[in-house]
Amino acid sequence: MHVRIATIRAPGLGAALLMAALLLSAACGDSTSAGVDTPDAAPDSRAWRDVLHEVREDFPNVPQMTTRRLAGLLDSEPASVLLLDARSEAEYEVGQLRGAVRTETLAAALDALSGFDRRSTVVVYCSVGHRSSDLAERLLARGVANVFNLEGSIFRWANEGRPVYRGARRVHEVHPYDEEWGRLLDRRYWPD
Repeated sequence: MHVRIATIRAPGLGAALLMAALLLSAACGDSTSAGVDTPDAAPDSRAWRDVLHEVREDFPNVPQMTTRRLAGLLDSEPASVLLLDARSEAEYEVGQLRGAVRTETLAAALDALSGFDRRSTVVVYCSVGHRSSDLAERLLARGVANVFNLEGSIFRWANEGRPVYRGARRVHEVHPYDEEWGRLLDRRYWPD
């Protein structure tokens, strides 16, 4: 069974439809994946495919960066990457990508950018990519160049076993956002 999610710009309605698709996908037990690179360790690859597709449809002008590409940049040129975490303070406090600056608002993001080289690669992330794509889109509209959304965001990053930190200390926890969206995060990363 294939679930198609309609793109609707009404606030909250698109998210409600996406959540309905996630629940339907989980209920159907269908874990096929075609067309979109889904996380290997994803709890439900069909739901992941639908979420990634929805993000691309909602934000067609926002460049997407894979977790693999970001990991490579952080290994080879860490000083040239600015990580912006678009999640809430409660989510950020549980775990974040090393060196990420919490920028839940456009003003906070622009403030964080003020101290960085304009040639830096700016990568924005949240839980799965909706909030970060929205922030990346607003940064692009303000003329900030070289901005990317981290495709699959911190859930995908953690599901692939990549490092997550609380400050300078590596942790194995990521805030699941809520019970429904948390279905996309491997349960082993949920806080106790």
